[in-house]
Amino acid sequence: MHNIKQQTLAGLKWLEKYTKTDMVYLAKGGFWLGIGQVLSTGMAFLLSIAFANLLPRETYGVYRYILSIASILTIPTLSGMDSAVTRAVAQGFEGSLVDALKTKLKWGLFTTLAGVGLGLYYFVSGNNTLAIGFVTISVFIPLWESFDIYSSFLNGKKLFNKYTQYYGSIQIISGLCVFASLLFTKNVLAILTAYYLVNTAIRIIFFRQIIKTFHPNNNIDPDTISYGKHLSFIDIIGTFLGQLDKILLFHYLGAGNLALYSVSIAPSENIKGMLKNIHSLALPKFANRDKEEVKRGLIYKIFQLGIFVGLITIAYIILAPYFFHFLFPKYIDGIKYSQILSLSLIGTSISSLLYTYLEAHQIKKSLYKFNIYSNIVNFVILVPFVYYWGILGAIVARVIIRISFCFILFFMIKNNN
Repeated sequence: MHNIKQQTLAGLKWLEKYTKTDMVYLAKGGFWLGIGQVLSTGMAFLLSIAFANLLPRETYGVYRYILSIASILTIPTLSGMDSAVTRAVAQGFEGSLVDALKTKLKWGLFTTLAGVGLGLYYFVSGNNTLAIGFVTISVFIPLWESFDIYSSFLNGKKLFNKYTQYYGSIQIISGLCVFASLLFTKNVLAILTAYYLVNTAIRIIFFRQIIKTFHPNNNIDPDTISYGKHLSFIDIIGTFLGQLDKILLFHYLGAGNLALYSVSIAPSENIKGMLKNIHSLALPKFANRDKEEVKRGLIYKIFQLGIFVGLITIAYIILAPYFFHFLFPKYIDGIKYSQILSLSLIGTSISSLLYTYLEAHQIKKSLYKFNIYSNIVNFVILVPFVYYWGILGAIVARVIIRISFCFILFFMIKNNN
């Protein structure tokens, strides 16, 4: 066993000459993060199958609409604080964890107020399901989003094995609870409550466990809170636009078509979720290396990543019809949409790597510029495409937008903006 380990390490070291990448770090971190993403993606995919087969289209469409609005309601909880804490912890400022938690909880009160206000609007409009749904999730979102920051501590410490244990536990427990609720009820509110209650409770428990186990030091980076707010503020419009396609489809074409769209994008979105490991692995590594050194190696890493994701995309396009006929028999009409959307995976993965470079080195000017450019592109393309071509328009718009993000980031970094 020892000889096998030594031979593996030697092989990874040999590969570093050609990949220009720390393959030992990538293998160790990527292995654990990969397991976590497999669990997450697997559970998400199984749930999408359950929702597609156990719920009527209209009911599932309402559920997806509430989750889309929920994503927008997370804006006040300062999602960018997570990356800021990862960066701070990687540099030894572990005390920033609790500081960031308090800040996220405080700002999360605006989420609750917004959710209650939205609930009142739908109550007056006569839609009690949406009214109760938005009030319910507005109570849980601030707690869920705030205590989830424990994962940033683990990523910053490069404890990817621990991260996987915690993250995998959340996915399995919450997934089983939601599946159980689907078996016993078709009520959207009951399913939503089970989903948010379980996820929130587990994250609170895990955060407390992190504090008790690792005893973070008291070193605080004075720039972390400010930087976290910067990252959050520049992504406000992007977060909204990220859900705009679903909101437009719900209002223009109805809940049933939103359900079809959601099922069609589920496989590609799950693959995209697995590619999030790029950010988790790269951020602490980039943060501890010289900016110019990292920049010089980006082109080669982009080339490698493009080939890898390209092969995944080709495989998915070939296999998609079989997946849908077997797993989503009620949504066969979504095959072509799913195949088209998979073309965006290459742009998404490369964009993630390039954006991580900007985050790791606090290049705020470029982050703000990218936010402005990307939001303009997103809005200008998405709205007319959805309005005139419905679901197909939303799919094609996603592909164009994600590929354009890749080019925008590349030229910004290349020109040192």
